[in-house]
Amino acid sequence: MAVKKSKKNVEDVVLDVPEMKIGYATFRVKGTEPLIVNKFSEKMQQMILDKQMKKASEGRVAKDPEELYKQSIYWFPDNKRTGFPAVGFKAAMTRAAKQLGLVMTDTRGKFHVVADENELVEIKGKHEMRSDMVRLASGVADIRFRACYPEWHADIKIRYNENAISKDQLANLLRVAGFSCGIGEWRPEKSNSGSYGLFDIV
Repeated sequence: MAVKKSKKNVEDVVLDVPEMKIGYATFRVKGTEPLIVNKFSEKMQQMILDKQMKKASEGRVAKDPEELYKQSIYWFPDNKRTGFPAVGFKAAMTRAAKQLGLVMTDTRGKFHVVADENELVEIKGKHEMRSDMVRLASGVADIRFRACYPEWHADIKIRYNENAISKDQLANLLRVAGFSCGIGEWRPEKSNSGSYGLFDIV
């Protein structure tokens, strides 16, 4: 004997979804290691575009260490304050979530790092020029001139879904990110020998 199945319209199915509650939290982080920054300069972007468009190259020009140092810095529109991309802090926290066994794609939708201005989080501290010998993908040695903050701190503002993650969990993610991932150049996440860009909550 055939069993008659009941039918339900889509309209009859009610999803019990709690109302989303948005929370805000601010954490002050302090560098436990110097921060090295290296903004991708407009000049370099133009050089890559010209190469892709098969434009004639102007040839190699002499390096200007001071200019390269200034171009590596993330400046605010006032050309006084400096910062670091807000997405860099979020990326470090998302990577930290994976180390804790969480799914990165799920975690990144639970919170957002809010920029102070121009997509940047202000880095408070004095920067100075740093030169490092690097090895290019081709194997050729090169010298890079970049900005470095020996001592620095920043206020990380986070907007988050309180139904999905708590303030304490965000703090834990930020601490793990500062301990094992870091931000900027020569950080542990991107280099076997890197130990820069690390931080902790204060």
